Amino acid sequence: MGVEGLRDLALAGVRWEITELPMAMAAAVAAQPAPPPPPAPDEVQIPDELRTPVFSTGPTIVPPLAPVSVETARGAAARPADIHALLRMIEEFNHPLRAMSRNVVLPHVAPNPNGVLIISDMPGGDDDASGQILSGAAGELLDKMLAAIGMGRDVVSIMPLLFWRTPGGRAPSRMELDLARPFTDRVIEMLNPTLIVTLGALPATEYAGVSLARAQGAPVRVDNRTVVPIYHPNYLMLKPAAKRDTWTALQLVQNLLKSPEK
Repeated sequence: MGVEGLRDLALAGVRWEITELPMAMAAAVAAQPAPPPPPAPDEVQIPDELRTPVFSTGPTIVPPLAPVSVETARGAAARPADIHALLRMIEEFNHPLRAMSRNVVLPHVAPNPNGVLIISDMPGGDDDASGQILSGAAGELLDKMLAAIGMGRDVVSIMPLLFWRTPGGRAPSRMELDLARPFTDRVIEMLNPTLIVTLGALPATEYAGVSLARAQGAPVRVDNRTVVPIYHPNYLMLKPAAKRDTWTALQLVQNLLKSPEK
């Protein structure tokens, strides 16, 4: 067909497609039936083993945890047979303060004990961060106090009343103290110190049953042991004038250790 013929067809409204396929192949392709349309979503057949189980969309009900009781704490503290097992039990105990503190601050057990146990109040911010009892500036001052009477942490054990820092360092509640008491009592039982030194007002009240303001440096007998209440290093950093009275109390501790009666 010439150019004039094509122009006549175009003017007549005829349209055509240009293909690179040979005419025979193009005709064969055109003759093939069109593929069936994809099935609708609700018609797709999924094997049973691949089906996603259908769960209830209702609210998930989680049973509340049973509250920790003093009886639970007593039972847990009574189980360990040695001090190392007891420390692991303290570390695992679900005390309410545990979730609110960074670290469990365990007692320091002297490798070469001389019979002295120091009881502090509760972990400070440095203790909570490091996991070590009486660290930071308060710990440095305590080490100097012990060195002044020829002692150190290699011979002196140290235990806090609580093994977890309270939020913001607030005063602990009665229940928080009571839940920790079975463990501190068990530590004392296992270490069996001949002399206890309390640091601060709270341990003086809890373990010596005295007011620190009136009994600082005055030994008292508790459960056939001598207890000497003294000021906490934190207080001594705020009130340096109180160091003189504390030095006198430390000398008393040194002399008591030399006494056969203690």
